[in-house]
Amino acid sequence: MAEPFKNLINREGVAAMRRQLRRAWAGFDGARFEALALDGLEALELKARAQHLGAALEATLPEDFDAACSVIEASLVPVRGDEELGELRAGDQGLAGWPVWPLTEFVARRGLGHPERALRCLHALTQRFTAEWAVRPFIVAQPELAFATLARWTGDASPHVRRLASEGSRPRLPWGLQLKALIADPSPTLPLLEALLDDPSEYVRRSVANHLNDIAKDHPALVVGWVLRHLPDASPERRALLKHASRTLIKQGDARMLKAWGLGRRFAGTATLGLQPKKIRVGDSLALTLALHSTAKRAQKLVIDYAVHHVKANGERSPKVFKGWTIELAAGESRTLAKQHSMRTVTTRRYHAGRHAIDLRINGEIVAEAEFDLKL
Repeated sequence: MAEPFKNLINREGVAAMRRQLRRAWAGFDGARFEALALDGLEALELKARAQHLGAALEATLPEDFDAACSVIEASLVPVRGDEELGELRAGDQGLAGWPVWPLTEFVARRGLGHPERALRCLHALTQRFTAEWAVRPFIVAQPELAFATLARWTGDASPHVRRLASEGSRPRLPWGLQLKALIADPSPTLPLLEALLDDPSEYVRRSVANHLNDIAKDHPALVVGWVLRHLPDASPERRALLKHASRTLIKQGDARMLKAWGLGRRFAGTATLGLQPKKIRVGDSLALTLALHSTAKRAQKLVIDYAVHHVKANGERSPKVFKGWTIELAAGESRTLAKQHSMRTVTTRRYHAGRHAIDLRINGEIVAEAEFDLKL
């Protein structure tokens, strides 16, 4: 059985924090910090653990925020700036990796009254672990200062700092404080994305793509226009970024986005969708079989997705679109495609028994449907 994700923040990490914070500041009460940090830790999930340790830091780091930041910065491992964050670990030289998350929580809690100093500290922390969640309260409370800082960070030598400019300002960042003002109007972040569009780091470009995909959920026309403006003569790296940014609108069958990628033509041919078995239980998998036959006189580029219409508690159905295949079907060609769709339990969805449906979408158009029964 896989180790629970929450255990990434653990007793060993707390012990490392105690050692390195004590090394950085002789006055640090490591015993009190460890007692506070471990009290109730095992019962908490991952994000709650980071917040819990952040509270323990509030009780034990210096009252003076500038002094506290200096202690935090002195406790960190030295970095060159180009390391993979996943390779960094807490060790004899200092803190890095998961134990740094609670440090960012401390800065987010205590730093709102000292935003310039707090942002300098996050600049250091994000090079040892991401500060993407901690920077968001500053965007809400001090937008002018925050965006001026993020704009400056787009030119930083460290890819981790450059990525923070994009990732930290995503409107709908998972696990992060929702930036409602940017959901309503994402224009303040667009200059940041423009500056990072052709960043040399794929890690940074992937963040830009995810940021644009966030925006597409609320402002699809804006992202379609962005793609149309930046796609002509794009490098392979930029094309990959733009394609990843387009994924939600492509899955939704947005006609403008499909056309931008040359996928807007209606499928010429027949499509038959088969499901096996027709009755399954939660935890089982459903076998999807798609039989295609082209009646076109030339090859067709096809984006094939499918939506599972899950039964809700009130008996109604709610569709969720899943990625299927992207293929080129030759003139007159027949092809069979197969896929397994798991109905295992996930934390983001609660299953209800009843008659579910699946529809198949080719280039955004529903071309076939089928149903199956789900039992709990």
